[in-house]
Amino acid sequence: MKKLFNIVICSLAFVLLYSCKTDNMNYSDAEVTAVTALYSPTENAAVKLVSASSASLFFEWEPAKTQDSGAALYELVFDKVGGDFSKPIYKITSNNNGYLSNATITHKTLNTIATISGVNPGESGDVIWTVVASRGLNQVVSKEVRKLNITSLEGFAEVPNELYITGEGSETGTDQAASLPFKQTSPGEFEIYTKLEAGKDYSFIDRKSGTPRFFYTDDQVKLKEGTEENGIRVTKTGVYKINLDFNVATISSSEITKVGLWFSPENKVLFDLPYAGKGVFKGTGVVTFRQESWGRDQRYKFQFEKIENNVTSVGQFGTKVASDNPPNASSDPSYYYIKVLANVTQWDDKWKFIDAVDRKSTTISIILQGDKEYTHTVQVN
Repeated sequence: MKKLFNIVICSLAFVLLYSCKTDNMNYSDAEVTAVTALYSPTENAAVKLVSASSASLFFEWEPAKTQDSGAALYELVFDKVGGDFSKPIYKITSNNNGYLSNATITHKTLNTIATISGVNPGESGDVIWTVVASRGLNQVVSKEVRKLNITSLEGFAEVPNELYITGEGSETGTDQAASLPFKQTSPGEFEIYTKLEAGKDYSFIDRKSGTPRFFYTDDQVKLKEGTEENGIRVTKTGVYKINLDFNVATISSSEITKVGLWFSPENKVLFDLPYAGKGVFKGTGVVTFRQESWGRDQRYKFQFEKIENNVTSVGQFGTKVASDNPPNASSDPSYYYIKVLANVTQWDDKWKFIDAVDRKSTTISIILQGDKEYTHTVQVN
């Protein structure tokens, strides 16, 4: 009986092994037809790229047919005009990991394709595209080819992954190793809160050691790549928020003239938080909660004033992680995280002080540094 059982098991194993091997062979050897029709974009379509992360272009084609009725896989391929796709300049898998006969390609990816094909930033040029269908080991390039005109972004072909500020006019001077980091807010987009000294040069670098790339502006609008000799200057010593977008090669800045503790129950700033250096604003004052019929109100956030393009305006910092409760000893650090609010309001996106703050001298620090989450601390003295 035991011998018979072993024979049955071995037979089953052999059948399963043979079946798996046969399936793999069938999959590998299945024929697939070429894609015979490209639907979208149309021939000679033109697209002007924008830097928004959500911007994209939709490609679609007729599905291929396979010998075993299984699903074909698709790859969208690009080449320079006159090329035959034997060595495409860019390849991308279609939607749903290659199983759908369409592809959604972001403008930033299209910008990379345009750059590889030789289109200069801000200029227009043509590329060609088609589709490769495959089933197992068999691949077939469609004979249908479309031309696409791309107006590229005015940004940089090679966007830094990190960025620092350096120079005599910066807080850390010419010591590149001590340069203050920017915060990367999106791919290719950076910002920093820092103090600049009037009449002295500063610039931006993509690394603190080795041989960095230098970036600057000569009109406070367009970002350029240069050398260590290309500096920027401000006419007024102050604290500035600087924004750089390498996707469109732009720079903008605003002077932060005041930051203060906004106490929601009083609908006003209780005391200022002067700039303490290296992205930190710090101030001390007494906070007295407002007595209400339901208890004592301890809601707060922060308000700032800025000057941009000679226009003064007011903004607010509030919660990045919404909560309607005061923190405690076990609260996650994210409770204190900060973001710039879209609107100035009395109550929205606020925090709550702990009870120990009421009527006590309290030191508050806002920490806006590029190598960590924007956050703040509350210390009862």
